[in-house]
This record gives sequence, structure tokens and C-alpha cells, in this order.
Amino acid sequence: MRIVFFANTDWYLYNFRLSTAARLQANGAEVVMVSPPGEFGARFAEHGIRWEVLPMDRASLNPIREAATVRHLTRLLRRERPQLIHNFTVKCAVYGALAARLAGVPAVVNAVAGMGYVYASNGLKARVLRPVVNTLMRSTLGHGHSRLILQNPDDAAALTESRLVPPDRIRIIRSSGVNVDRFRPVEHDHTTPLRVLLAARMLREKGVGEFVEAARMLQHRGRNVRFLLAGTPDPGNPSSFERHEIERWHQQGLIEWLGHVEDMPALMRSVHVMALPSYYREGVPRCLIEGAASGLCLITTNLPGCREVVTDHGVDGLQVPPRDAPSLAALLMQLDDDRALVKRLGAKARERAERHFDERLVIDRTLEVYAELLSDPLPVRSAVAG
Repeated sequence: MRIVFFANTDWYLYNFRLSTAARLQANGAEVVMVSPPGEFGARFAEHGIRWEVLPMDRASLNPIREAATVRHLTRLLRRERPQLIHNFTVKCAVYGALAARLAGVPAVVNAVAGMGYVYASNGLKARVLRPVVNTLMRSTLGHGHSRLILQNPDDAAALTESRLVPPDRIRIIRSSGVNVDRFRPVEHDHTTPLRVLLAARMLREKGVGEFVEAARMLQHRGRNVRFLLAGTPDPGNPSSFERHEIERWHQQGLIEWLGHVEDMPALMRSVHVMALPSYYREGVPRCLIEGAASGLCLITTNLPGCREVVTDHGVDGLQVPPRDAPSLAALLMQLDDDRALVKRLGAKARERAERHFDERLVIDRTLEVYAELLSDPLPVRSAVAG
């Protein structure tokens, strides 16, 4: 049996879906990764996985170029003849579902982790694109022998109320999962300065600007709190901060910019707090579940996706109003003064990660969705004892 994974970056497939591919291989399937060119693609060979490069521009709006992308993908699928294609992100889900229909792929799984820039931004470009994307989603995601995996019930309600996808096609799997053995809590010396991390693409809707402004406020108050930014600008997203802006914050001593971080577990062990003051239309943010597994105190917003991780303010994390740097600064000062609270909230976050976000549970649920569609389903064996 052959299964194709299709995403708009090889980085996403390598970092978020490699464990699923490994489980499929262990169950006797061949997995083919498909994405645009990137520096991570060559690594798949180390795991015995084939990678096919697709000419695709994430940011393109050129109809001729986009039609060529669908045509290339259709040819690839006709050549590979997979039993199932699993598409990730809105654009890949639409293109992958359309190409699968043209190529005669018998089963399609679309995974949309958050609604992305078109639905998160109120900019002119996003508002113009929204009805176009709605039409494309309505004509592709709910058709054929398919399922749509979403990460939170808010997105499911939005899509069904808009009649973009029939409710019987939707399955909710909260997050892409985290390796709870790789991300583990450590004991911190709470006499050291509080270290706060934001790990994400450098997008305005991720709350990056509010994070930096909170750092400025605490600096003016003479607080010795260290602010770390991990991640890079996203040239394909109109809401991305530019490199020179982030470098200026770094030079001003407001934040320490780490850029792309390869060893996230090591970085998590060096900080006390994970902050994501996001007003992006998140699925379930990866950085929050990694922070939870690492036993970090979490600060985020009470918005779709984020509230799947921090469910109760003051119990398993802290919630801050979106676009509110003063409130974020106030919460960080509270944590700086109360290290016992930092430890208690981090312990509760770890408990929640083990119960809900263990990647083995997520993979089990994903294979169950495959089993609904495949005529000759893979054996679904839980990897989690009990």
C-alpha cells in the first residue's frame, strides 16, 4: 500500500509528520513525501522515505502558475497510484483534493491545522481572497471518498455553519502531537532571571509585536526578565515581520533572537515560560504543546486552538487578552514574583500534554481515520499501553 503526504514545505513534513510516516512503514505501507524544494527533504532518505519535489509557490496568486501546480501534482499521483493522499494546510488540501479527483486516487484525507492568513487577517488582500478560498473549499474538501481532519471544534463549527464541508466528513484530532519522551520537564533554579520564550513564525498575528512591547515595558520598569524569540520571518506571508525589524529589537536588547532552532527540547529546558499571545486562527499551536510537555508555564489567548491547550486560567496556564501588551507584561511580572506559580502551572501543563497531546495517541486517531476510507485498511494497533 502506498500513501502520499503533501504539504507546502518539507520542513513541516519532516518536523510534524515523520513519526506518522514511521508508524505507517512499520504497518507495511510505503510513504511518499511531496512538497516544494527545501533543505529538509534530503533527510527523508535517512528514514527510508522517498521525497518527491513539486514545483509550487506558497505565496503565488497567478492562476496560470497555480493551474500548472495542480497539473504537476495530478501527473505525480497518476504515476505513483497511491491508495490514499493526506494533504496538509488549506492550499494543499484544495489542490491535493482536486488533483486526487483528476488522478483517480480512491481516498483523500485533508488536514487543516488552523485557517491561516486568509481567515486570520483583516487586511485587504485577505478579505479579497476569502470568498475565493471559500468557493474552492466548498467545491473540493467535502467531495469524494474523503475526510477532513481539524484540530479544534471552533474550526469545525465555522466550516459546517458556512456549509463548506458536511459535518459527517469532519474528524477532530487535537494537534499533530508531541513526543512526550523527548520533551520533558527539568528542575529550574528559580533564583535566576525569568526566561520567557515565544517560538513561532515571525507573524504579527502570532503576537510577536505584543511580546516585544511587553519586553520594552518590563525593561523600562527595571525588571530583569529575559525575552527569547525562536523562529524566522515567513516571506510567503504578508503578515510577517521582516528580518531587519527583528534584528533591530535584538540590537536594542529587548529580545534575544535565536532564529531557527534545531534542538527545541534543549531550548525548552533552558526557559521557564512559553508565551504565545496569538490572535492567529490557530489549529492547536505546536509550540504550546511542546511547552506543555516540557513542563513550562504557558501564557496564551482564549481563542480557537490556543484554548485547547490552556483551558482554565490559573489552573493549567494563563490567558491574556489578544493585542494587549500591558496585560501580557503584568502577567509576566506576576510570574517573576511568584516562581511557585510558575512551577505549579508547568506541572499541570505537563499532565495535560501526557493525557491529550502524546503523538502516539494522535497517530492512533489518524490511522483510525484512514481505516474509514481504505478498502484494505492497515492494522490499527495502539502504541500507548493502556
